[in-house]
Amino acid sequence: MGPSLVAGIDSSTQSCKVVVRDATTGALVRSGRAPHPDGTEVDPAAWEVALTAAIADAGGLDDVGAVSVGGQQHGMVLLDESGDVVRPALLWNDTRSAGAASDLVAELGAEVWADATGSVPVASFTVTKLRWTAQHDEASAARATAVCLPHDWLTRRLRGGGLTTDRGDASGTGYWSPTAGEYRTDLLVGAFGRELEVPAVASPWESVGEVEARWGAAPGTLLAPGTGDNMAAALGLGAQPGDVVVSLGTSGTAFAVSETSTHDVSGAVAGFADATGRFLPLVCTLNAAQVLDVAARMLGVDHDGFARLALSAAPGADGLVLLPYLAGERTPNRPDATGVLAGMTLANTTPANLARAAVEGMLCGLADAVDALEALGVPVGRVLIIGGAAKNPAVAEAAPRVFGRPVFLAEPGEYVADGAARQAAQVLAGGSADVHWPEASGRWVEADPTPHVREAYAALREATAP
Repeated sequence: MGPSLVAGIDSSTQSCKVVVRDATTGALVRSGRAPHPDGTEVDPAAWEVALTAAIADAGGLDDVGAVSVGGQQHGMVLLDESGDVVRPALLWNDTRSAGAASDLVAELGAEVWADATGSVPVASFTVTKLRWTAQHDEASAARATAVCLPHDWLTRRLRGGGLTTDRGDASGTGYWSPTAGEYRTDLLVGAFGRELEVPAVASPWESVGEVEARWGAAPGTLLAPGTGDNMAAALGLGAQPGDVVVSLGTSGTAFAVSETSTHDVSGAVAGFADATGRFLPLVCTLNAAQVLDVAARMLGVDHDGFARLALSAAPGADGLVLLPYLAGERTPNRPDATGVLAGMTLANTTPANLARAAVEGMLCGLADAVDALEALGVPVGRVLIIGGAAKNPAVAEAAPRVFGRPVFLAEPGEYVADGAARQAAQVLAGGSADVHWPEASGRWVEADPTPHVREAYAALREATAP
């Protein structure tokens, strides 16, 4: 009998996590983690250092039969003809390519982009970072012969060479079509000025090689295609068509598993593919958990104190409204925006109301995201909330009020790494049968809707529109 364990990797913005799970039951056996450096521009070598440390922290890979990498989407990794990294990778949250995104949309039109790739480029997308590099870093652009994504680069390092990706992560580049299932090289050339080598797109349950022995893996340890972090989270949760996942991490995302592709000319919804052969229409905001962090810092309290303050205020924070564009914003597309606190009076400007306004502002942005999915005809049944901020009791109390429906609060977990592990288990099984792991545990939360909170937020959002 061969190995019955699999490893899933989450190489995220902030850290690298590794989980080792039983391939048959999904039971967690062990785990490890290591930090990533701060910044929106990172040398990919730092990811390899963190992966090495996280694998060691997780007890190694010597008894693992398959490995998969889930990684932060969109990041641009340029390679030269020797396969060496040309320049530090520009990450998804690097907004310096906002002007390039506007130029690309103006050149072809939003409708052409949405029809071709399912999405309208914003600063996060790889294609915009290619344009920025061609315009502002000509020396690096001249050296580059290939472009890949963070998860592609780590897969390459685990395998010892070659470039592969999957349809989920490829769909976030801005030059791959989820509907046609092929690259739009013309869009890449239009952005960068010439062709670059791009990773081969593997089928969902296809092995893309074996893990090199230098990683401590046994001979024959399979390497799964990997995928983007949101696609991996959907796998880790066991999300099905009709489920909408709201993730409250560094960024906020709302994404749905769908049987059909989407093409949103407004650009609010990115028409991604998922990691299984379906689609994953997604809305992303740049401001989620960090909004609560900043508000807690302003108030001089820890997270527990912040939650107590927010819970002590009434829904609507007595008219205090926070538009939480603290890092600019992606949806709506306002990369140069700043946060706005409005409705202040002598009576309502209290620590409790400020805490409540921060929670509600963060959630309203994600409720708008769910509305955008529904407007495209995406079925919305269950709303599942994951991410670090979901652990905050004030978020749990306010979420069903803001979303206007019951929500499922998933137990805290490493859902991206778990999804990667689930993909690895499918590859280890030969891809011939579904891997049946238990559904995510958690609890349903219900409360009376508070539409006035959404209305006040919408009024402020529109009043500050450029």
